[in-house]
Amino acid sequence: MKLTSGKTVWTKDGPRPGAGRPEGTMAWRILHSHSRSGDPAALRIRFDSLISHDITYVGVIQTAKASGLTKFPVPYVLTNCHNSLCAVGGTINEDDHVFGLSAAKKYGGIYVPANQAVIHQYAREMMAGCGRMILGSDSHTRYGALGTMGIGEGGPEIVKQLLCNTYDVAMPDVVLVYLTGAPARGVGPHDVAIALCGAVYQNGFAKNKVLEFAGPGVAGLPMDYRIGIDVMTTETACLSSIWQTDARVEEYLAVHGRPETYRALCPEEGAQYDALIEIDLGKIEPMAALPFHPSMAYPIRELQANGADILREVEKTAERQFGGKAGLHLTDKLQNGKLVVDQGIIAGCSGGMYDNIAEAAAILKGGNIGSGYFSLSVYPPSVPVNLELMKNGIQQQLLEAGALFKPCFCGPCFGAGDVPANNGLSIRHTTRNFPNREGSRPGDGQLSAVVLMDARSIAATARNHGVLTAATELDYTPPAPHREAFDGSVYEKRCYFGFGKAEPDAPLRLGPNITEWPKIPALAENLFMKLCCVLRDPVTTTDELIPSGETSSYRSNPLKLATFALSRREPAYVGRAKAVQALEEGRAAGRPDAELLRAAREAGLPESALASSSVGSVIFANKPGDGSAREQAASCQRVLGGCANICYEYATKRYRSNCINWGMLPFTIAPEQAFSYESGDWIVVPDVRRQVAAGAREIAAAVVTKTGREPITLLLPPLTKDETEILLDGCLMNYYAARSGKAE
Repeated sequence: MKLTSGKTVWTKDGPRPGAGRPEGTMAWRILHSHSRSGDPAALRIRFDSLISHDITYVGVIQTAKASGLTKFPVPYVLTNCHNSLCAVGGTINEDDHVFGLSAAKKYGGIYVPANQAVIHQYAREMMAGCGRMILGSDSHTRYGALGTMGIGEGGPEIVKQLLCNTYDVAMPDVVLVYLTGAPARGVGPHDVAIALCGAVYQNGFAKNKVLEFAGPGVAGLPMDYRIGIDVMTTETACLSSIWQTDARVEEYLAVHGRPETYRALCPEEGAQYDALIEIDLGKIEPMAALPFHPSMAYPIRELQANGADILREVEKTAERQFGGKAGLHLTDKLQNGKLVVDQGIIAGCSGGMYDNIAEAAAILKGGNIGSGYFSLSVYPPSVPVNLELMKNGIQQQLLEAGALFKPCFCGPCFGAGDVPANNGLSIRHTTRNFPNREGSRPGDGQLSAVVLMDARSIAATARNHGVLTAATELDYTPPAPHREAFDGSVYEKRCYFGFGKAEPDAPLRLGPNITEWPKIPALAENLFMKLCCVLRDPVTTTDELIPSGETSSYRSNPLKLATFALSRREPAYVGRAKAVQALEEGRAAGRPDAELLRAAREAGLPESALASSSVGSVIFANKPGDGSAREQAASCQRVLGGCANICYEYATKRYRSNCINWGMLPFTIAPEQAFSYESGDWIVVPDVRRQVAAGAREIAAAVVTKTGREPITLLLPPLTKDETEILLDGCLMNYYAARSGKAE
């Protein structure tokens, strides 16, 4: 894989260095056709449709309702694939589903019942079309292989679209991903995706950019293969993706009942790109992404040869990350020089595709997974795909080999299904392997590990009863190419299609766990921020900021969910944040605590300034927000009285946007500035409201420690006019309420 920075031009003979026409890229044309700004550098995008699942749509709708929602202005799909097992928290998961259907009826939405389809497969089958744009409240909203630009963001960005506002972003850089060659037998889409993540994530090569796939290698890839690579582009930290289209895309859309949505997309001659990634598919080999990130990419060959050294490094990483609370002993998995794993999972929007499952069945044909510790579970992505697997005997073949078929459910991807045993090693064709993501609780001494692999090598390992095996090592006959097939009658029978048929008088059905958002204050004149958590890991994921898994059941109850914030990373955080809330309550009542009075005095502010101030908690992390788009990573901090985050850089645009939409000031500090402060220290920011309103890029503040005062410069990179007003108002809900006459 070759990475080239600098301008690249598309020609009929392939890419070459040089300048050309930015408007010749597919991404430029699609983005600008959806922008309402008229400014080619600053986009204000309206999407064609929206999609959410059942750990995001309740909060989205509650926020939009509080902001003046009357009906859904574009098709909005509510899927139920995350909390669909209803195994935690009494009735609350199913209460959310009932709420979702009632909201679809009231506001004119589309409702997909539990276990019918995972969110992204439904979008591919029923929503995608060439040149379209879809916004989803899930980070893996990627439909580029079907000619659709998908963007995954936090719930507040969905709210903006529901209220006919825009998604505002600077025109992103576009990176050409030039594909040549053809994959070898046994090499699957996850192998390509893991190799890509390994090449570009750590160096930020694709961060917040659009990846545009083109080149002669595209034509030889079946749709499921393209889709499998595309959905994993999220793990490169890119903003979105788009692929050139061809007869295979045309066939896919026709089979799925939307032939009119096809049009040919390809770069124009002379199209200019900001960088180039060249991938010779024929050189990709079976890959493994080691804990704790999809970018920790190793060829399986290398893991087999040097397993002891590689796994020992993972053990050391776990020791550093969890501070001895829980440990991994992966070198114990080496038996007679071979790595033996405990579990295999093929699931969801990346692994559960028809072709992946069919090829896994071909590899296991005539074999079995054994009766030892190793197990294999398969989660198809939708009922129509599962029906096709049943009709063609593929499900039966896998069941006969000892695999288990599970419902259309995203659980294994975020720790709510097939959680491994303590110290277990699971190989998965899923999207992520972050710490805690598979269901571990390090604070309770429970820790397991996930290695991402392609379904083909997972099946090869299963055939060898858990001994790590690359699919290229086996002699098997791949299944015949699958002709696209789709029976959507189950959707016609079970889904509610209410777009354009809103029933304003229909009631919302609210279970006892579904609560309104608490009152959020506007930004005060001065800000007293108490450090409640300092994280020095290179990257902090959203799964660490608000754990996934069983906590997802409480996503409809902001106060309850907030009690889980940082619970698997810094368990003392919630108690500290609540103590700061108590200080703010005392200040507001005119009874400032002695600690607060000292902070004001040390910062050079008179006691009288406290009347126009506010007290909040703050988190420092080196690089927070990698991974999921879930807004709760920011809203839980806000509900607990959080007012800002401080970091060197934000891992993703979507997490920074979530902070802004919840009124959390997205401060950064200069790379050369050492942050040596600890929980319990104060950061006092005088005159903060005026400076934010004036667009200040640098804000002088004071750190008050136990021993004295030190100056610090907080950076506030450019904000849009709307972002500035959202921060001044305190959050997105307040922003809309103030403009609809509802402000108190």
